[in-house]
Amino acid sequence: MARRGTGSTGKSIELLANHFRVDMGRNKGYFFHYDVALRNEDGKSVQAKGIGRKVLDEVWRTCTELAEFSFAYDGDQSLFTLHPLPCEKQQYTVELKQTLSRRVGSPDKRLNGGNIKIHNSDINYETTIPLRAIENTMDDQASGNSSEAHDVPNNIQRQHATTLSRSRLKVITVDINYVAKIPLQEIANALSGQNSGKFQEALRVLNMVLRQHDAERGCLFVRHSFFQNNEINCMDIGGGVLACGGFRSSFRSTQRGLSLNVDVSNTMIVKPGPVVDFLLQNQNVGNIKNINWTKAKRMLKNLRIKVNGVEYKITGLSDKTCRNQKFLLKQKGEEKENEITVYDYFTNNKMIGLHSSADMPCINVDKPQRPCYFPIELCELVPLQRYTKALTNLQRAQLVEKTRQSPKDRKAEVEKSLRSNEYDNELMLRSLEINIDHNITRLEGRVLQPPEASLPILYEFLIVGQQRCITPLHGRWNFIDKQLFAPVTIDKWAVVSFSSECDTTLLIENIDNISAALGMNIKNLLHGKVIEENSRFINQPAHVRIEQMHKKLDKTLPGKPSFLLCILPTKNSDIYGPWKKKFSIDGGIVTQCISAQQKFDHQYITNVLLKINLKFGGVNTNLSMEHEKKIPIVSAKPTLILGMHVSHGSPVGLNVPSIAAVVSSRCWPQITRYRAAFRVQSAKNQLIQSLFMPDEADHPSEDKGIIRELLLEFFESSKSIKPQQIIIFRDGVSESQFKRVLNDELNQIIQACKLLDGDWDPKFTLIIAQKNHHTRFFNANDEDYDVPVGTVIDSTVCDPKNNDFYLCAQAREKIKETTRQHGTTRPVHYHVLHDEIGFSTDELQELVHSLSYMYQKSTAAVSLGSTSVRVAPLCYARMAARQVTKFVKFDKECKASGNHGGGTSSAAPPLSILPEQLMESMYLC
Repeated sequence: MARRGTGSTGKSIELLANHFRVDMGRNKGYFFHYDVALRNEDGKSVQAKGIGRKVLDEVWRTCTELAEFSFAYDGDQSLFTLHPLPCEKQQYTVELKQTLSRRVGSPDKRLNGGNIKIHNSDINYETTIPLRAIENTMDDQASGNSSEAHDVPNNIQRQHATTLSRSRLKVITVDINYVAKIPLQEIANALSGQNSGKFQEALRVLNMVLRQHDAERGCLFVRHSFFQNNEINCMDIGGGVLACGGFRSSFRSTQRGLSLNVDVSNTMIVKPGPVVDFLLQNQNVGNIKNINWTKAKRMLKNLRIKVNGVEYKITGLSDKTCRNQKFLLKQKGEEKENEITVYDYFTNNKMIGLHSSADMPCINVDKPQRPCYFPIELCELVPLQRYTKALTNLQRAQLVEKTRQSPKDRKAEVEKSLRSNEYDNELMLRSLEINIDHNITRLEGRVLQPPEASLPILYEFLIVGQQRCITPLHGRWNFIDKQLFAPVTIDKWAVVSFSSECDTTLLIENIDNISAALGMNIKNLLHGKVIEENSRFINQPAHVRIEQMHKKLDKTLPGKPSFLLCILPTKNSDIYGPWKKKFSIDGGIVTQCISAQQKFDHQYITNVLLKINLKFGGVNTNLSMEHEKKIPIVSAKPTLILGMHVSHGSPVGLNVPSIAAVVSSRCWPQITRYRAAFRVQSAKNQLIQSLFMPDEADHPSEDKGIIRELLLEFFESSKSIKPQQIIIFRDGVSESQFKRVLNDELNQIIQACKLLDGDWDPKFTLIIAQKNHHTRFFNANDEDYDVPVGTVIDSTVCDPKNNDFYLCAQAREKIKETTRQHGTTRPVHYHVLHDEIGFSTDELQELVHSLSYMYQKSTAAVSLGSTSVRVAPLCYARMAARQVTKFVKFDKECKASGNHGGGTSSAAPPLSILPEQLMESMYLC
């Protein structure tokens, strides 16, 4: 929806943004779009990755009629030029030099009449060549006369002493067909606020030019980010993984015109060097004898190595060790093939000494049916290979610590990246007369005042229950001399421990003292002491340990406890999922997990008690405007607030279902209490499919969707009042999905309301919160460039037409050690897609700002992900979805386990059905 003007509340502040103004000197003319198809000699499409750019470069190099045309190519099927090519349909033939190879260790190669059948897995080509030709090639290599070796493209060369190779020409046919033309004027039209159907496509071409420019400089390309092979940019985070620093750049449309957004970026790469060294670090072992080769095989697959300067792709490991792995070899002058081990071949035939490979598997670089083996100590991992496995907790902590940049350092790095990229020399940009200003953008923002929190205070001379208003300082407050807003009483509780390495006596003592100071009443510790796990089960699978603990609790406790405090051995222990599933989901018991690795000090115990108080229906803090019913628009009419999020499985768990979680406010006019609802949906699906689920076949009037469930809950908890206004916060979707959220998800919510009551017509406001963007702000008047808490920006770098704004609501992370530096604030980018309620700009920004302080688990404007804050409903939805994702993974593991009923189904449990006493509380915390 269109912007309704800019806000005016708050104190003005001068800011800098990592955007650089772009002047478009040429608005006339077109981008000409062509489709590119590459075919082999047999007519089949070329499947090899990375070959497209080489082929197109060769076409432009050899065809004089194309020499004058500059182009942008996406490496796949789309080609763009600034002028029409000579013909709409053109065909070219390109000859690329390849190397065919006979691989050592291949058990199925056969001699046939003096010929050898050769297979090259890189180019999917088989041929038969004379044996004499291979012998000549061997002689050439041995004497250093291997011609044309340096002309062979990377990843195809085969020059190692164990490989018999010769060059050939691979013929590729290139078809270039005209598709459409895109007016350059579309960019100017969009920037002036006009409707432009092809603006995004034109912008995509400009961004393609940037990607092509950086790819030609030898960078690793990850979406819009580029990473150079430079040790200075790499930071070791442990386990053989490096955090590689790079940069990203993209053109953006803003109120100021076309802008180039430049930011720093990081990706995980495998540490280059000897494969053995990588495995030792990755598995955290000190001796090669302790390497787990099953894990190593999974880790190494598809990584690229170099052997004697030639690059290969790992397909697996040999079943036997190098000393025992045999293959058939027919040596020169002999008639029969003889079996020989890989170890003997390299040490005796090739005179290459092997020191540590004898008792290790060999690396295979060909198909399993016809392997090609290399001793592992001869193999080195090549640089700039992405590490796509899940990081450990320690690696994640190291990543955050080592990639953290202060605003001052980040600003300097951004400006340095723009200078080093040399976009002014890019031919296609020069042809368009595009000039990029190297001065960082200056703009004006506003600093909103933080909302006041209302808490009971603990002075004896004050009346019991009297409230005091507290204004957060730099986005933070604390509970010193203050009680919880609505503390609870907990009776009959127990402590369970899966770790022997913690002071449980101090833990229980601190819980008693601190809970009393906060106003909570936690009494009647069942059994009188901690119930510890039997040491016999420590090495058993997680679900087995939980079953055994459940049996022990049944025998030990006099009855069902109302609350269980569980001490886990580590923060992200695999016990967590099955514990929650067994006791909270199935048993209906409120539980709280803590880590034995934590220090049970005052601050930690306070944070734990905040969670426990919420799970029993209490309220930790309350904003004064909520307490006094003075929230603009929301307090005036019954209002329901929704937060929606979808959580997916990890990259390695491709079959793990996605979890859609929606939380809704309850007990209007409060907006502090929430309830969550879940549904399981197909893996990796970002849009929520289960908001409205009518049973069209049997009972068309029945709806089993999430929204009906939450509407009924709001009706019951708000004294039979229906919401007249529904505010929806949604995160996790990109701009390309905005229309689908409007057309699909909002429509589902409207249909659910209509089916519930045909005469009921609430008004809707839909807001998208984006964390994964790359706009950063810096305080122009502060030497450290720190942006104050509550800074809002709705001009200059915002969309030229649509209603959006940036908000820096969070408190900067406190860094105690003087050697460490705090990070740069990541603002949340809010997009208002739909607003029937009629918020003014100031009212909406104030509401979003206030909701950032309502996250009951924290005494600050909360931070999620790295350093980004979103409104409390989205924080709850995100946490709820992630917790349930752990239950789904646990259920899958149990079904795949022979000890737990057999079967390999990955079907998810019906997680929408939970105990009612849990549904009515903030158990998701």
